[in-house]
Amino acid sequence: MLDSMIRGVLKPFDRALRQAPPPPDGPPTLTLRSLHTAGFVLEHAGHTVVVDPYVSRPSAWETIAGPLRPDVEAIARHIPKADDVLIGHAHHDHVLDAPDLCKQTGARFIGSPDACNVARAAGLPEAQILPTIGREDIPCGPMTARGLPSRHGRVYFGRIPLSGPIPVPPPWPPRFRDLKHGLVLNWLVTAGDLRLGHIDSADFIEDELAGHTCDVLCLCAIGRKGRPGYTETAIRLLKPRYVVACHWDLFFGPPERPSVELPGCDLAGFLGEIRAAGATPVVLDFGDVLAL
Repeated sequence: MLDSMIRGVLKPFDRALRQAPPPPDGPPTLTLRSLHTAGFVLEHAGHTVVVDPYVSRPSAWETIAGPLRPDVEAIARHIPKADDVLIGHAHHDHVLDAPDLCKQTGARFIGSPDACNVARAAGLPEAQILPTIGREDIPCGPMTARGLPSRHGRVYFGRIPLSGPIPVPPPWPPRFRDLKHGLVLNWLVTAGDLRLGHIDSADFIEDELAGHTCDVLCLCAIGRKGRPGYTETAIRLLKPRYVVACHWDLFFGPPERPSVELPGCDLAGFLGEIRAAGATPVVLDFGDVLAL
């Protein structure tokens, strides 16, 4: 009931905003598949890296009432293969599905010490857990991942939601309030001659981005008004050709449902900001693929 009421007053996704550049002339070097929220599946040279998977997506009422239980069937259906899983921060809509995805596929769980405590709580073997505080190159098959320490954005009412560390494994299954964000990491993933950046919350530390560039940047849409100059500054520093909008959709209920914008997101306005900053915006619906 609560989920239906929320959807009834929100803005449906305007399908006219859905856009991606034409595919390359030859076989793609890198493919990027949208899982919605801040999640993506990256494929390069037979290796699969998944970032911030969240396809369980309990309803609004289930999220509030808790506890949160990963939908193992949905995880298997939507992400049948993974070799490495990268976590940007430990809020439930970024980390909840990752331990079970790693159990199903044998993938490594790579994230902050806080996120790794979530993996431990879920019973993931220590051999599959790789903690990082960033600023190191982590080989992921033919790809390389590097975490850049960051900050969580101010989403609603000028506040950072559920801030703080997770110093010990939380209860499992957790309630959403058990999963604070912990150390936030932006990711740079190098795949051959291409580099992808991933900013899953609408803030960053400029000194950490300085000196890095990427061809494609996945950039969080919601909460960006809490950081003046967010879109322009991220694009100026990282110099991407394409910017893929992420974290713009309402993440309650199965991802196969028609997409709805998060309140206050203004996706169309975000695309205008990207163009004004000199990059090409990309909008992917759930399951859409960007091939490069």
